[in-house]
Amino acid sequence: MEKMEKCFIISPIGEEGSEIRKRADLILKHIIDPVINECGFKSIRADKIPKPGIITNQVIEHIINDPLVIADLTDKNPNVFYELAIRHSIRKPLVQIIQKGEDIPFDVSVMRTIPIDHRDLDNVAEAKKEMKKQIEGIINKKPNEIESPISVSLDLQSLKHSEKPEDRFFAKFVAVATEIRSEIYDIRKRLYPKEKLIPIAYVEEMMKKSERRRSDQYGGIMRDAIHTLENLEHELSGENLHSVYFREINNLKQMLATLQRNIFS
Repeated sequence: MEKMEKCFIISPIGEEGSEIRKRADLILKHIIDPVINECGFKSIRADKIPKPGIITNQVIEHIINDPLVIADLTDKNPNVFYELAIRHSIRKPLVQIIQKGEDIPFDVSVMRTIPIDHRDLDNVAEAKKEMKKQIEGIINKKPNEIESPISVSLDLQSLKHSEKPEDRFFAKFVAVATEIRSEIYDIRKRLYPKEKLIPIAYVEEMMKKSERRRSDQYGGIMRDAIHTLENLEHELSGENLHSVYFREINNLKQMLATLQRNIFS
């Protein structure tokens, strides 16, 4: 029998007996383990590290050295994101999951993240299928083939100082696109609070009453974003650049147009 490789699990754990621990255990047992075992890995989580020593050092060793990491972003746990950043920085295989219905933090939203609800059997089946697909798609990639928010940022820094004009244009394009996406994400968060927190009828009534105030508040931001896009498109129009840049500009324009309709209609 072949020796199984290690897969470190970054996850909110909580105290023994807590709801956080119960959820973490269920997801590990019924979703993660069956998938990674099939792919030739065995799981290890911080609370299950057997050897004595300083737990933080051991966790970091696993994050850096283990060939695969799965990170659960549920509840935006600070320790999880600290450990996630370490894995992002070394460009090794990583799969992200999150509780279905939770917002994915903007800084890591560019990474494909699998929504999971362990109480929904249909979702569990779909999540397991997607997890296996992602593992098989990334596990044999070289570090320079794996992207993360940190690696992209470092690459952009080098492009900004490149001698090639097309590299500098690309760095500027990505920076502007990221800024606009951040603004859109922020607007959407403020416009669409979770319905479960406030009765929907109350939200609808308050939105009707605050329509004028809402228009004033976001109108300037929307106009600035559109103006920035138009300037960038004009600046790049004379360059012999790949069509992907202009396609991305059109995608951002469509996002802004949709958001405008939602805000001002």
